[in-house]
Amino acid sequence: MPEQPPYLRIADELRRRIAEHVWEPGDRLPSRSQIGQECGVGENVVRRAQELLISQGVLEGRAGSGTYVAEPRQRVRVVRSSAREQPDGSPFRTDMKAVGRQGDWESRTDAKVPAPEEIAQRLGIADGDLCVRTTYEFLADGRPVQLSTSWEPYDLTAGTLVVLPEGGPHAGAGVVNRMAAIGVTVSHAVEQPEPRQATAEEASLLGIQKAALVTHIRRTYYSDQGRPVETADIVVPAAHCEIVYEIPINR
Repeated sequence: MPEQPPYLRIADELRRRIAEHVWEPGDRLPSRSQIGQECGVGENVVRRAQELLISQGVLEGRAGSGTYVAEPRQRVRVVRSSAREQPDGSPFRTDMKAVGRQGDWESRTDAKVPAPEEIAQRLGIADGDLCVRTTYEFLADGRPVQLSTSWEPYDLTAGTLVVLPEGGPHAGAGVVNRMAAIGVTVSHAVEQPEPRQATAEEASLLGIQKAALVTHIRRTYYSDQGRPVETADIVVPAAHCEIVYEIPINR
């Protein structure tokens, strides 16, 4: 069996000390130099171990102060399921209510934004074609738990009451219900999740460390005619949320 990388061994040692209450939540860890001397490794190895534990929510770094044992924080369950689409109400608010939290979101919509190359490919339109772009910050009890940037082809909703996802009589109704209001039937969605490190902007918005682990979900809704009607980039912090896929079985 290959030997465990030194930084993983140190991460395990730090976890052990926390589990055995050598350090309690809120305690400041000794310096990297001191930990390195105790464990027989260099400071860079300790730094990598701490960065790993920060990304997992075990530790937290405070600029100019040091590294601390993170306070326990209940992870928010994020359910991905077609069964969550409802004729009224928000699936996100329903999820939060189920775990005793208040769900809400903040959004900003920009109309007539030229589609970047990747977004154009996902929507089946030409590069630079106009889209309606909406950015979301989803909150649980006022704390950010999820980010999303949604893109819809402008020519699909232009001149209708649903052109603005968070404005008009269908504000906040969700993609499926808004499209139904203009006679477009959404038949299915495709999601592609992958882990990666948070960007500096994402980390700032989510209140996590830069380069902390997140799950990036690329989601696209399709009409029953096979046309992509919306695509979104959803970012969920791994330390604060767990993603659960619920798959209905048709018999």
